[in-house]
Amino acid sequence: MTKILRTIRFDSSDDNVFVAPAGPDEIALSGAFAFAGMGMEEIRGKTRQAFANGFLALPSLGRATFVSIGEATENEFNDAVDALARLFMDDYEAPDHDAAREAAREEMEFSCELASGKPLNTLLTVHRTLTEEGAIHEEYREITPPGQERPHTRIWDIADE
Repeated sequence: MTKILRTIRFDSSDDNVFVAPAGPDEIALSGAFAFAGMGMEEIRGKTRQAFANGFLALPSLGRATFVSIGEATENEFNDAVDALARLFMDDYEAPDHDAAREAAREEMEFSCELASGKPLNTLLTVHRTLTEEGAIHEEYREITPPGQERPHTRIWDIADE
């Protein structure tokens, strides 16, 4: 098992702030590439919220405000790489499948790096800004429950209804 980011939903607020909200427990990654080359004049409304605070989820391609550190099997990881490579081919004009797959693998490995060394169930948020030069700057923050330095045990489960 590999540590990876997974979406988490505490309530339905993502339904109201993102054009396409992620479902719970999807594999997540930064997804900042979706905003590359855009200026702030193009990033408005719900797109602005996705830019500023949204993680990209696979396979839904929805956005989530929060992610938690979870695990993925090798098959889940590879399926996510394949889904992302298809996105790069279909929507981002990757020159060929090999280039799309390599870029997708790099994005997924970055997601694993963010999760590495952190306990399972650690919560993260992202805050993105656009620099004056047009570069995307990202800051990741760990969210800890009030009065605790770090969670030491699982504090929630996601259950199918």
